[in-house]
Amino acid sequence: MKFVRIILKVLAGLLIFIGCFLAISLAPVDDTPYREMPYYAQTKQRLAQLPAPLTTGQPLRAGWAKVNMTPSYTTPTGGYGERLGKHWKTIADSIFVRAILLDNGNTKVAVVGLDLVITPPTVTEALKKRLPEVGLRWENVYMGAIHSHNSMGGWAPRLVGQLIAGGYDEKIVNRITESVLTAIRNAQANMAPVQVGFGETDATDLISNRLSSSGPTGPLDGKIRLLELKKTTGESALLCTFAGHPTLFDGDNSAYLSRDYPGSLVDRLEKKSASFAVFLAGAVGSTAPEPRGKTDFQEIRNYAGDLAVRIERTVPTIQPRPDSTLSILTLPLGLREPHPRVFGNWRVRPWLFYALYGDYPSDLKALRIGQTVLLGTPCDFSGELAAELNPVAAQKRLNLMVTSFDGGYIGYITPDRYYNRQAYEVRDMNWFGPYNGDYFKEMMTGLLNKIDPTKPGK
Repeated sequence: MKFVRIILKVLAGLLIFIGCFLAISLAPVDDTPYREMPYYAQTKQRLAQLPAPLTTGQPLRAGWAKVNMTPSYTTPTGGYGERLGKHWKTIADSIFVRAILLDNGNTKVAVVGLDLVITPPTVTEALKKRLPEVGLRWENVYMGAIHSHNSMGGWAPRLVGQLIAGGYDEKIVNRITESVLTAIRNAQANMAPVQVGFGETDATDLISNRLSSSGPTGPLDGKIRLLELKKTTGESALLCTFAGHPTLFDGDNSAYLSRDYPGSLVDRLEKKSASFAVFLAGAVGSTAPEPRGKTDFQEIRNYAGDLAVRIERTVPTIQPRPDSTLSILTLPLGLREPHPRVFGNWRVRPWLFYALYGDYPSDLKALRIGQTVLLGTPCDFSGELAAELNPVAAQKRLNLMVTSFDGGYIGYITPDRYYNRQAYEVRDMNWFGPYNGDYFKEMMTGLLNKIDPTKPGK
């Protein structure tokens, strides 16, 4: 009987401990409408206080460069938690930082594309300190990533980041940061006057909505968008965005370091359509690719080829023209406190989320180059939400390119109507609670109106 009493006391103590831990670790979801929350008022005030951009100046000048950041040693293969930090063994294709530097005399902007799954928040924090070395501030940089799930990991120091990117290695953060700075310096060295043109073509048939398995969904943004910069020498740079998720390497295939289909696409564009090309992942949130092929490598080659054929038909129709319009806005983004749900309508408290992931600031970005505006988001941004923003830009006669992974990372932002579905995108990867779809759309519309105040969009 004494043994039984000891066991019962141990179990009671364990239950009390579990109860106390749950009490301090969990809380119900706060479903207060976002417009009633303090973070909304703060962000709206910041938006109103952003200075009116100096859009025009001297004719645009631009330079571009890429830097190979492939490490000489293996690293974790970033992108899938199921890999448990496994390292790649073979370099299928090298990974790069690509930078385009633009200047109109009043404003200087660097557009930076990383061959990584996201822009690591640790790299963002390092760049904020070191960008003055190349004559820039964070507010003058527009970041993005290709979103390959088979690229270099090792850049996130806490548990959640290590599930995504494997064991942390500060050398990797330093390597990425140095490569970004070098690419900007090298782009500065070949600045020359450029003309600006825009083109787009449809590839909706090459994507599908992963949320459709949980119920009805709306239309996706399936356009390939192209911004062309052309020097008088005939050299050209092509900035390309598209919403297909680069997941053609399966999650159990961690053996290869690769840029997935964006790498194959960029390599082909640089052979046939431009001197230099940059790919930035578009509104990839819940957007799956529709590949064809029997192996991962066949799927990558075929998918990139399908996109390239459409781009190659479109590029000759682009008509670059002289322009001096260049401006960039950075909106620090307030958010509801962390809301990852663990079961039912219960979510972890902020202290636990920050302990597991970290507390990184996030921004929305708006970059205007001529009649084209890029909107950058710190997340996997929904292709449905991007489709809903297109009419706002069209009303203002602007070309719109929405991109993901601009510096912070806050999980997935999807339409609010899906919040209570049992789906990975809105359950596991919604980290900041309800109503963020409408909140993001409102703030992104506000940035469009701020960067082009001539005709307010709705």
